[in-house]
Amino acid sequence: LVSVPACCSARYNLALLAFFGFFLLYALRVNLSVALVDMVEPNTSLVKNSTSNVCPDHSSTMNVPRNTTGEKYSWDADTQGWILGSFFYGYIITQIPGGYLASKIGGKLLLGFGIFGTSVFTLLTPLAANLGVGYLIAVRVLEGLGEGVTFPAMHSMWSSWAPPLERSKLLSISYAGAQLGTVVSLPLSGLICYYMNWVYVFYIFGALGVFWFFFWMWLVSDTPESHRNISHVEREYILSSLKDQLSTQKSVPWRPMLESIPLWAIVVAHFSYNWTFYTLLTLLPTYMKEILRFDAQENGFLSALPYFGCWLCIILSGQIADYLREKQNLSTVCVRKCFTLIGMIGPAVFLVAAGFIGCNYALAVAFVTISTTLGGFCTSGYSINHLDIAPSYAGILLGITNSFATIPGMVGPVIAKNLTHNNTVGEWQTVFYIAASINLFGAIFFALFASGEVQDWAVSGYHLHRN
Repeated sequence: LVSVPACCSARYNLALLAFFGFFLLYALRVNLSVALVDMVEPNTSLVKNSTSNVCPDHSSTMNVPRNTTGEKYSWDADTQGWILGSFFYGYIITQIPGGYLASKIGGKLLLGFGIFGTSVFTLLTPLAANLGVGYLIAVRVLEGLGEGVTFPAMHSMWSSWAPPLERSKLLSISYAGAQLGTVVSLPLSGLICYYMNWVYVFYIFGALGVFWFFFWMWLVSDTPESHRNISHVEREYILSSLKDQLSTQKSVPWRPMLESIPLWAIVVAHFSYNWTFYTLLTLLPTYMKEILRFDAQENGFLSALPYFGCWLCIILSGQIADYLREKQNLSTVCVRKCFTLIGMIGPAVFLVAAGFIGCNYALAVAFVTISTTLGGFCTSGYSINHLDIAPSYAGILLGITNSFATIPGMVGPVIAKNLTHNNTVGEWQTVFYIAASINLFGAIFFALFASGEVQDWAVSGYHLHRN
């Protein structure tokens, strides 16, 4: 097998375009959290939670003239919660159908139209908000439906495009876009709200998504065989590296798939990791504001820092994982387990530590940043393990694990909110404890039951062996 240079190759072009796609996908997902602050009338959120008076106030309020032309709505805290959470209700529905459809019609159209649809609904957000809160929630659910197909579709495409020893590299490049999208869009949405008007947050990101869609449709193809400009050498290299790994049977082996212990190892790890991830994503600003008395919105840079660390970590760990497998001859399962253990136990330790450092603001930010950064190791751990155990059905497997992993996005923040009624340090420590112990359990479960081999049921001719 001759390795084919990465530069300008079709598979790295796909990774790069996917990177921008996931960048926009997450920018479209998180921009509402920032814009919502400006969409709500100031007096409706004045009924403050009792801010704990443990720590001194850090907030320096600068009086910069800001744009206040945007429409304001009187939504109470519960309504705002529903608006922010509604996305996940759409997102969870299309995971498994998305994986199944991608295996039938290919991931290119599905991913392309998933992002295109999300962008169009983002452009309609200001209109929906004007029509009423029900319309806004409906638009967010529809955005969730559109985004739900994207990860399974991408996994499905990589099953035909990624040579086994380049999997960690290629997948980590494409999915790292999601983290960078969070990093850029949090502060940028803040600036747009500040200097222009909140409607532009939706218009600018929505327009970029539509723009990306045309490039995607023009430059990308589902398989190396159908690509217009791929070199003969690269096509042969990819196809020969995958020849024993793909199944030719048309029907999906649902039963053996759902009975597969290595799949459940990924489900448990994915669920556990997302519990911490979503709890932090939605509640970190609250913790900083209510406990540390520091307004994260005034400092968009600090709220973005943890995701920047995570982005760097994903890119680097992808390179390291493939280096260990190719050059150091470490087994795939060994690499996946080690990276998952680092990526889940590390964050658990630093998360608990963040609850115990009192009012040391710098240390709190440092711990949360380290916690989120180490989580980046998981991308080359459990996160692409679907492709190791069943490349042909990777999209469907990701649909299954991501459905379970969306539940923490719906449940985690609600539970955390209920535990922190009085906003005491003790209550927050409980929230961190729960997240850390779920992480710990997920890491151990994965280390015990994960596999790095293609499973029998995932290769064609499987039915012949059984009879």
